[in-house]
This record gives sequence, C-alpha cells and structure tokens, in this order.
Amino acid sequence: MDQNLENRIRERAYEIWAAHGCMHGQAEQHWLAAEREILAASTAALAGKLAPKKKQRSQAPISTLSGCHGLGM
Repeated sequence: MDQNLENRIRERAYEIWAAHGCMHGQAEQHWLAAEREILAASTAALAGKLAPKKKQRSQAPISTLSGCHGLGM
C-alpha cells in the first residue's frame, strides 16, 4: 500500500476512534471505515480527472433569441 495512502487512512481511523469516545477494541472497524472513506474519495477524485470534460455550449442571451425571425419563434 502506498505510504501516503496508509498515513491518510491511519489519520482518519484515529479521527473516527476519537469521535467514538476513544473506546478500545474497535481498531479494525475504525480502520476499515477509514479505508472505505479514503478509497472512495480517492476513486471519485481520480474519476473526475479521467472523465472527459463536456464542452459547454454558449447560450445566447434571451433578448437575442426573442429577436429571431423566420425560425418559428
């Protein structure tokens, strides 16, 4: 596992542990929850980078469109 990724998971697991009152005996559950969160966020970020960006069509102002003649408007 990438060291940076493991550190992020470890930090998040600690945050979860602290948020649950620092109760011992649930380290594995906290680690798995942190792992799910971090990996989901990483996957979403990666998907956003890889997804082809759609070109936005420029929209003419409404005032321009209302002046169209012969276009059935």
